[in-house]
Amino acid sequence: MARSQNLFTCIIFMTLFVIAMSRRISIGEKINSNWIDAHATFYGDMTGRETMQGACGYGDLFEQGYGLATTALSTALFNSGGTCGACFEIMCHFDLSMPMFTKLAPYKAGIIPVQYRRVPCIKKGGVSFQITGNPNFLLVLLYNVGGAGDISDVKVKGSNTNWIQMTRNWGQNWQTGTPLVGQSLSFQATTSDGKMLEFDNVVPPNWQFGQSYQAGINF
Repeated sequence: MARSQNLFTCIIFMTLFVIAMSRRISIGEKINSNWIDAHATFYGDMTGRETMQGACGYGDLFEQGYGLATTALSTALFNSGGTCGACFEIMCHFDLSMPMFTKLAPYKAGIIPVQYRRVPCIKKGGVSFQITGNPNFLLVLLYNVGGAGDISDVKVKGSNTNWIQMTRNWGQNWQTGTPLVGQSLSFQATTSDGKMLEFDNVVPPNWQFGQSYQAGINF
């Protein structure tokens, strides 16, 4: 097979898949950093069914704009969900074919050497907020996040409250025990590179659990 250099962008969403160097992604990791050596393998079949749900909480990756251009990570890189949503560029020396691993190498290759580096995430539309939970527990999934891609801090403000610090539940799901039903919701979200955006009244007062709301801005 002819050798060539091929690049593709990966969205981090699960854990224990790319056998990379045991190197934790730090807050403020520089985008366009130097290439880092790693190894890649694959799991599942060509339908990508095992790719859905995952440890970041995104659910249906097609509905949320990620598709199958995704990869899972070693425990160190996964960073307890802190790296969910980050974008990486992968370079290899094989012709590309078939979903994910087979875009990097022939199916029989098993494990291949690659290099990766952090890159900005390019998204269409604004940051989206999916609301779940119950009247006494609010769980918010942030997705379609541009720029650094991974959220490191979230605050929520109801129309009748001050800013409330949210905590990471799992992946990119953020929680609070403050009752906020019937109030419009604003958010302050900070990505791992320290950039913060405020999303004023992005969720209307008549919001419902299970619904998603898209802002007009993105990182």
